[in-house]
Amino acid sequence: MIGGLATAPANSPHLRKAGSRTAVSDLGGELGNGVEEGPMYSVAAGELKIGSMPISTTAIMPSPILLWRFKVLLFFIWGFICCKFGWDSVMRMSVDLRDLFLYEAFLYYNPLLLVTMMVWLWGINLWVFSQANVNYAKIFDLDQNHLTHREIWKCATWMTIIVPTSMTAYLYLYSHGEVSLAASQPVLLYAAVAMVLIFPFDIFYLSSRFYLLRTLWRIVFPLQAISFSDFFLADILTSMSKVFSDLERSVCRMVHRQVATIAWFEADSVCGSHSVAIPIVLVLPYLFRLFQCLRQYKDTGERNTLLNALKYSTAVPVIFLSALKYHVFPEKWISFYRPLWLLSSVLNSLYSFYWDVTRDWDLSCFTRIFKFSKPSTISSLLHGRKWVYVWVIGSNLILRCTWTYKLSAHLRHNYLTLFTITALEMLRRFQWAFFRVENEWNKMNSKSGIQLSTIEIGNEEDKLLSSSDHSV
Repeated sequence: MIGGLATAPANSPHLRKAGSRTAVSDLGGELGNGVEEGPMYSVAAGELKIGSMPISTTAIMPSPILLWRFKVLLFFIWGFICCKFGWDSVMRMSVDLRDLFLYEAFLYYNPLLLVTMMVWLWGINLWVFSQANVNYAKIFDLDQNHLTHREIWKCATWMTIIVPTSMTAYLYLYSHGEVSLAASQPVLLYAAVAMVLIFPFDIFYLSSRFYLLRTLWRIVFPLQAISFSDFFLADILTSMSKVFSDLERSVCRMVHRQVATIAWFEADSVCGSHSVAIPIVLVLPYLFRLFQCLRQYKDTGERNTLLNALKYSTAVPVIFLSALKYHVFPEKWISFYRPLWLLSSVLNSLYSFYWDVTRDWDLSCFTRIFKFSKPSTISSLLHGRKWVYVWVIGSNLILRCTWTYKLSAHLRHNYLTLFTITALEMLRRFQWAFFRVENEWNKMNSKSGIQLSTIEIGNEEDKLLSSSDHSV
């Protein structure tokens, strides 16, 4: 039938896509001239092209694993470049000045390096909490926009890149005679960190920065009821007291324009190692925690808070007796003050260790050993096998004893040893956080269980009363 309408065959290029109208063709026309075929064919071709675009785009996108490997490669290349430039810069210095040069550079950058390390460890804490189904957002009263462990690690990655880069620039510029440019490197870095923390605009995780600053304000001025996040962060700050002391000395030298100069070599100078500001800054985190305990006793009346306050007060004589070495005669220090310092150090270490295990972690097996009585509650072991707890208890005791070393101002000349001990103290606090949060999570679950059981008992009583009314 010439001139009639017919449906396109299955192999026709005009075959419709699913959901579209049926394609028909006038077979009377010459298919080869393209007059009637052209518009319909172009539409179908366009639809097929649009449908195939996501496939082609996906095909050209690299895989996430490949991107991750590329980033790791760039990270190692950057680390090698920093190490190479830093080593060459140090080797350019004379042997006499090399140790003093490294000591000064280490003073400016080791606080931020230790803070970076703490951020990495906190990200691991959050990852373990999420894997163990511990609702840390509820424990710390975080909003829905709180940072996850991935975002914490992203911040730590940028800190790991920026801080060593600035340190490498300082070493390179100083060793090549650009003293003024070298002195500007730590100043710019500290100013950038301060600006990022207080930046008022909605970038760089504004809600999380505001939460951190608000918690710090509540720690310094405990004028309200103490929350779990308040004293948890305050406990972490006690482990970073050496960091704050070095920050004070670094900022002091920046303010007095002693960066990359020899003016700070004098120990009795305003920013020297004999400065009275060193023990004051060291003791501040413990005083903040002490005032928190007193505030808790005022609010709750619990005697345990006073015993906890006594624990933090034992750190005060450790700090100030050590600082007296630079302000008394050597014979007086050796015969009288040093034995007192040793006694106060042992007392503080053992008291803090006992409180960590029996109060902060509530490890009932350890309580049974010391009290020789059956504990009233049994803590839930969320973090695995018993050897984990044996390791944590043993390492906590050892690190608690070495921890007083960093609080002693008269032992600050060996900066590498102090850096190592401070890093170990942060590792101790890192593992402490697991069991402290676990203990709090168990308490919250037990309270919610008691409330649920109370509600169920009340409902059963109501049913019994209603049934007795019906029987009467």
